[in-house]
Amino acid sequence: MTKSSTPSRERIVAGAADMISRRGLSATSIREMAKHAKAPLGSTYHYFPEGKQQLATEAVRYTGEWVARSLRKELEAGPVAGLRAFLDLWRKIVVDSDFHAGCPVLAVAIEEPQDGEIPPALTAAAEVFEQWETLLADSLRAYGAEPEQAAQLATLTVAAVEGTVAMCRAQRSTQPLDRTAGQLQALIAAAIAK
Repeated sequence: MTKSSTPSRERIVAGAADMISRRGLSATSIREMAKHAKAPLGSTYHYFPEGKQQLATEAVRYTGEWVARSLRKELEAGPVAGLRAFLDLWRKIVVDSDFHAGCPVLAVAIEEPQDGEIPPALTAAAEVFEQWETLLADSLRAYGAEPEQAAQLATLTVAAVEGTVAMCRAQRSTQPLDRTAGQLQALIAAAIAK
């Protein structure tokens, strides 16, 4: 998050992502997101004239790219290193927030659309999950996993980590993350050892 005293677009987006990760999208108003980012409501509407859905969409994309940057960097050392980084990132978020924050991408993905149409934030969430899966699958294939197995294992990894983050929040414990980490590392090691 930027430290500037003026409300930058990125600071508002980062604040919205944090707020959504804690309360979900439906329970969060654009006014609360602006307040959480310490930005005037007028500035928020200046940057996001379409309102809450536009800001939520940008928050999802922001989180997606932030995680993807970390994954790309760590996957250079291989899929096991990438998995560890992915797990460590979410562990830090849940622990540093005292189990109050999770993944804003998941928070948006599980919300029921109000008007029956697919909102842009939900489409962005699907794209983010696909991006993370693709990064993991590409790394697995590069290290010798069969293409279909790599795709399945990447989906399993993203799904398991996202679900585990929710379990950690509910249980106020990192034990689910530790258990999931052990199993996913074993599966990845076996897939690339062939």
